[in-house]
Amino acid sequence: MMAGSLLSLALRNIVRQRTRSLATLTAITIGVAGLILASGFVQDIFIQLGEAIIHSQTGHIQITRQGYSEGKNRAPEQYLIENPDRLKSAIMEAAPGIDTAMARLGFRGLLNNGRRDLGIIGEGVEPDAEAQMGTYLHFVAGRALKNSDQDGIVVGQGVARALGLKVGDHITLVMTLAEGAVNTLDFELVGIFQSFSKDFDARAVRIPLAAAKSLMDTPAAHLIVVMLEHTEDTAATAAALKQGFSGAGLEITTWNELSDFYEKTVDLYDRQFGVLRLIILLMVLLSVVNSVNMTLFERTREFGTMLALGDRSRTIFKLIMIESLCLGLFGATLGMAVGCGAALGISAIGIPMPPPPNANLGYTALIRIVPLEIAAAGMIGFIATLLATALPARRAARLEIVEALRHGV
Repeated sequence: MMAGSLLSLALRNIVRQRTRSLATLTAITIGVAGLILASGFVQDIFIQLGEAIIHSQTGHIQITRQGYSEGKNRAPEQYLIENPDRLKSAIMEAAPGIDTAMARLGFRGLLNNGRRDLGIIGEGVEPDAEAQMGTYLHFVAGRALKNSDQDGIVVGQGVARALGLKVGDHITLVMTLAEGAVNTLDFELVGIFQSFSKDFDARAVRIPLAAAKSLMDTPAAHLIVVMLEHTEDTAATAAALKQGFSGAGLEITTWNELSDFYEKTVDLYDRQFGVLRLIILLMVLLSVVNSVNMTLFERTREFGTMLALGDRSRTIFKLIMIESLCLGLFGATLGMAVGCGAALGISAIGIPMPPPPNANLGYTALIRIVPLEIAAAGMIGFIATLLATALPARRAARLEIVEALRHGV
């Protein structure tokens, strides 16, 4: 029997066995749509977590002196960038897609409210540039720093709670320089912020970069934060910067390399989603196997008649597999359409989510439509259908003619 004739006969058989075909299509469609929704939800977690880290703490890329990541806690004064403004200008010209570059000067010290002290981890920042970057930094009281704030300070919510601070309070920042001298400056609290991380908010303090330079008696900075126009360009831009500044004694680190929490979260969810894929694959396999077995059982006499009329066993096998191929193709396509439609509908409403572990802020989750994940889901549904049909089709093709014709009599 020619391939065209087999395809035509397979399509007629699918239409003829409406109930069984519909059950098989439903199982494939639900499985594929479920994979699309699950993968879109996980991808949204990755994207929103990444953007929260970028726009509240790290920026897209950080440039420091070589060895700063290991030595910043022991001797940060040994890893200063002496002329940060010149380096910023060079960075802006080094690669396309860079939106802005800003300097930060890190320090550790004590924050005193007149009654008690609290150890803090502080940064001197460029206020207006940081305010533009920090779109995920939520101010629960007050406002962000401005360039005009010479003695303004913003603190994390955990710091404010520990010291009982409110906007307008005057506080003193005390730090010890490497030479042993103790410097102090008085500040007025202008804002209390809440970021994605509780740990960050429990120790974080930010002051204007000029005040930090005065406090630490240096014109230098510890790092340059680079913001890009598009997050997906991070790896390419980092590679271009590494090539452009090779031999300059600089360390170029991307945001995901800076965040151990993000890497562990991605690894965890990847494993969980791998298990989910396996469960859905097994669900589709079992559903299709059950449906196919019932269909073939009901058609045993039909196959016996075909064999009696001279059709070979391999023709029976090919016919059943072509039917399965068509069902898999229709089901996968329908599942991708249903999954995308459901993703758009759910995203239009949003899914309110509680704060993740060790986080402060809840968020509204979406279902991301990722073409590669959609194609993978459709392929899994299609392959699962073929795998589920192979063994029953082989068994049907090996039927004895006499036994098949007597079936059901």
